[in-house]
Amino acid sequence: MRHHTPLCNNHSKRRLLAVAATLLALLPLPALAQNKPDVEKQFQRWIASDLTTQAKKAGISEGTLRTALKGVTLNWSLPDLVPPGSPPPKRQDQSQAEFSSPGAYFSEKRLQGLAATGRSLASTHASTLKRIEAVYGVPAEIIVAIWGRESGFGRAKLPYSAIEVLATKAFMSTRKDMFRDELLAALTMIERGDVDASAMKGSWAGALGQPQFMPSSYLKYAVDFDKNGHADIWNSVPDALASIAHYLQKEGWQRGRSWGFEARIPQNVSCAQEGPDRAQPIAKWAALGITRISGKAFPAAEMKADGMVLVPAGRHGPEFIVTPNFYVLKEYNNSDLYALFIGNLADRIAYGSGPFKAPWGDVGKMLRSDVLAMQKALVAKGYDVGNGDGLPGYKTRRSLGDWQAKNGLAPTCYPDAGLKGKIR
Repeated sequence: MRHHTPLCNNHSKRRLLAVAATLLALLPLPALAQNKPDVEKQFQRWIASDLTTQAKKAGISEGTLRTALKGVTLNWSLPDLVPPGSPPPKRQDQSQAEFSSPGAYFSEKRLQGLAATGRSLASTHASTLKRIEAVYGVPAEIIVAIWGRESGFGRAKLPYSAIEVLATKAFMSTRKDMFRDELLAALTMIERGDVDASAMKGSWAGALGQPQFMPSSYLKYAVDFDKNGHADIWNSVPDALASIAHYLQKEGWQRGRSWGFEARIPQNVSCAQEGPDRAQPIAKWAALGITRISGKAFPAAEMKADGMVLVPAGRHGPEFIVTPNFYVLKEYNNSDLYALFIGNLADRIAYGSGPFKAPWGDVGKMLRSDVLAMQKALVAKGYDVGNGDGLPGYKTRRSLGDWQAKNGLAPTCYPDAGLKGKIR
């Protein structure tokens, strides 16, 4: 019999729904797709079959596999997990910190703190840094700035087992193939005797040690600068600093050159000339009327060398002439603002300089879907906007600036709400 009073029935339903909602809220969303113990069993089967087969093909011994993977379980607290049977997550982020709030990225309090500590540590390790610069050609202040940004000069806690993180993400993340390759690289490190599995600590993304290298980067760039027999990027400051320098050298760092200069670009010079593929000698940019915002001249040694326009917020923020070394910094972390952060921090450490002089405007309030619609409209007109992912990279910025100029608008080289619907 189902005869209840309506009040009692609704009240019971509400209570059941509330209890169910509470229980669901306590679980990571992806875990709802399947029973956790079942997924753990699938994970162990994957280790025993797929992973073991691939690892042995990569030259990993049975003994290393047994030692490294003993007791490894899934870490359900990590982001971007897609357990077997779960639908891939819908892209919900409509903005990205880099584009939505560039000003906040350059926290003055944080930069001042890093610069003060960086200057002190640059002095402490001056002889080591001088030898590293002699070998690799990368200035001390750049190395120390990356060291500070990546791991707080080696002081950041790295609480995660790298093997656990990489295995979890290789089994059930949005980028399984990439993390499987990184897991195999980590197992190769253990096989070679570079580090014990228990000592291989990293971030929630699997980045290792003071330079925050992924395992594949460790295999390519880590160096034993203190000559004790192995490259220890966790505990050896000389090894960590030299490994950062080696990374940048191998990615093309040009010895003796700056990363770039904050500049003032006159209104009669188009902002749509941005990008590494539009390089020309800095003397030519200067001849157009582009000057350093500090009032100093561009260094004489830089004038014949290539430079590029960079306007990360279009006309709504600081403007720059950067060198190829700026794009080498982006190889460390593929973000314009990251590379600018490193450059600004390095200048503070070396020269005692301060924040960029031009303010960051109120940019990045648009939805990615709106930016994507603009990108699609520009592509239809024959423009190359880059990835076409709703994020305004330099190809989108310069395409937009060119379109604005051709349609009688003052080029801003940045998407804003006033342009919605105008580009058809």
